[in-house]
Amino acid sequence: MTKSELVERIAAKMPNLTIKDVERIVSVVFQRLTRALADGDRVEIRGFGAFSVRSRKPRVAINPKNKKRVDVPEKRIIHFKTGKELHCKLNA
Repeated sequence: MTKSELVERIAAKMPNLTIKDVERIVSVVFQRLTRALADGDRVEIRGFGAFSVRSRKPRVAINPKNKKRVDVPEKRIIHFKTGKELHCKLNA
């Protein structure tokens, strides 16, 4: 599902809101989630799951084309853990 499809589905269920209002709401929610994760906070949506930021240690990788070693610096990644409700729906 794309962001525009999400907006359309929410707008269809909420006829009192215009599509522009729904677009703004969805954008604000995504901006807040992004800002919280960038600040290193954990974001939990009950029944859906939790997003957190983890650090990956620096390592040495090998380029498969030329077999040369490449230093990969430390980086932060987003980790997602499904909530109990979502997990049960996926594995029913």
